[in-house]
Amino acid sequence: MVGSANITNGDSSVRQTFDAPTGASTLSFWYNVTCPDTVQFDWATVTLRDNTAASTRTLLARTCTINQGWKQVTASLIAGHNYTLRLISHDDNFAGDPTFTKYDDVSLNVAANDFSVSVSPNSAAVNPGTSATATVSTATTAGTAQTVSLSASGLPAGAAASFNPTSVTSGGSSTLTLTTATSTPAGTFPVTITGTGTSATHTTTFTLTVNGSGGGLTLVSTDPFTNTTSQHATELEPDTFTAGSTIVSSSQVGRFNDGGASDISFNTSTDGGATWMHGMLPGITVFQGGGQFARVSDPSVAFDARHNTWMITGLVIDANVNGVGVTVSRSTNGGTAWLNPVVAVGNDGQSYDKEWIACDNTATSPFFGNCYVEVDITSSGNRIVLSRSSDGGATWSAAVSPSGSPSGLGGQPVVQPGGTVVVPYSANGSAIRSFTSTNGGTSWNATVLIANVTAHGVAGGLRDGEGLPSAEIDGAGTVYVAWQDCRFRSGCPANDIVFATSTNGTTWSAVTRVPIDATTSGIDHFIPGIGVDKATSGATAKIGLYYYFYPVANCTASTCQLEVGFVSSINGGGTWSAPQTLAGPFPLSRIASTTQGRMVGDYISCSVSGGKAVAIFAVGKPPANGQAFDEAMYSAGGLTVAGGAVRSSSAGAAVPPQSVGTATHPTLF
Repeated sequence: MVGSANITNGDSSVRQTFDAPTGASTLSFWYNVTCPDTVQFDWATVTLRDNTAASTRTLLARTCTINQGWKQVTASLIAGHNYTLRLISHDDNFAGDPTFTKYDDVSLNVAANDFSVSVSPNSAAVNPGTSATATVSTATTAGTAQTVSLSASGLPAGAAASFNPTSVTSGGSSTLTLTTATSTPAGTFPVTITGTGTSATHTTTFTLTVNGSGGGLTLVSTDPFTNTTSQHATELEPDTFTAGSTIVSSSQVGRFNDGGASDISFNTSTDGGATWMHGMLPGITVFQGGGQFARVSDPSVAFDARHNTWMITGLVIDANVNGVGVTVSRSTNGGTAWLNPVVAVGNDGQSYDKEWIACDNTATSPFFGNCYVEVDITSSGNRIVLSRSSDGGATWSAAVSPSGSPSGLGGQPVVQPGGTVVVPYSANGSAIRSFTSTNGGTSWNATVLIANVTAHGVAGGLRDGEGLPSAEIDGAGTVYVAWQDCRFRSGCPANDIVFATSTNGTTWSAVTRVPIDATTSGIDHFIPGIGVDKATSGATAKIGLYYYFYPVANCTASTCQLEVGFVSSINGGGTWSAPQTLAGPFPLSRIASTTQGRMVGDYISCSVSGGKAVAIFAVGKPPANGQAFDEAMYSAGGLTVAGGAVRSSSAGAAVPPQSVGTATHPTLF
């Protein structure tokens, strides 16, 4: 007992100095205070001095209670450090209210040996007869390291699992290979990975999807989250980028109704889109890898050839649903493992939206290895700012605005072979404009008009990004910008996909219609993703174009049917192929609900390499297993850019553009 039951007892304390032994993880004690006065005058308190680190913690704040019984306090220790524990009772010597404290069971607690097991990526989609690999990692979570044997169960028929090595010392890792047979049935299979140690057994799950042949689509990624605050299973709003045969894409996963998602994914193919591995980016949100942000949105992908680094940006969102900045996640091993993110822009009290990233990958450019992030500040009237990195995305410059501080949304930087950066963007829905930098992003020039926008309002309450542009560049530096527009249709009953081109980012061609179907078809086209093969240029440039469409533009929320289409050109957009329908139809009720409408994404994208056009896109299917949705990411593989004889034209546009009302561009994350 510290203190006394005598009428007056003053200050009393007991102290003990000790070394925390190996394996000791906590100190604990019980206390029972008898204090008939108030904490202003009498109290019990406990401090712990770490003499090694020269720091002091208060384990029990000043406390004055009576008849509250015994309570326990636990504190963490660092093995090998020297500590001094001091148990204190203070009495102000006022007659009639003696204060004293009983302490008991002061002990050092040694944790039992334990470990954890995890797998990254935690899912993959393969075709029958192929294999997928992942890294199984272990960690010592308590006590000392131990031997962990690895095994797998829950495999589909004809599939096998192997580990190299088959056992590890906790803290080590092993390569898991899952091999399917040509006879392995299609489906999604949760494979249980078991780590058996000397003190415990732990498991983790790898989701193996075996693709079927039906529909020609490959399931790329599914939503693994179960938090009750967002919608499951939902994935939407993808971006892709290609470097050689490697393609990396990312999308929102677990969409919140009022903005953002539980995380953003990485999806990597090393064989041109035939097979994919995927996982969730670590360290961004509270739902994955210990991140600090409540949500994340707007993924964008780039590759830095000089630093051999893949990058995925995300718009990070706080608990008050404010877009607080832009993070950059990096991979230096080909897009299969990702570092925790760095903040490129923001985290400064302002609100942001719709970032995008691009890198200068031309070895002869004076700015080879520069990467650029564009974003707008919604709390400053959508003012556009840009930041640059020259070290593989590890650090970023202070953000600057173009000349004139323009406002807009959805800018997509592209970099010409000579190092000029061209940034097409939406001028808040009323026009498509662009600006450039010719000095490696040190400063940015004033904006120029690409075209005014004339758009049909997409029916059914579908959220369509309000016509954000999609931009790409060919091997010689010609910039292609595509968006949805109704100027070629009398009365504006539906949208076409249109595009304009520029060789310098300051003067632009006339707006040209992609001839997917007749202007009288009644089909509405929107959310384009354009891609250009950078090994081609000019009159032989190979272009792929993915898009969503309604076969009947005049529909309602309950009758609209959403589909995914594709067309291509092999002559720089002079003529186009007949359209292919890749997915759908599916009703809007099968895709995520947001405060701005049902959603497959404010944008999609396309990457072309080796004459093959690859994209991933959201498809809504009937939900199962009690989920509200089954909206996942699919790919049609690498579609051949074959072109065709259907000629595009800039003739027949309504002049002046037809008014469709005022576009204000609310925050779109």
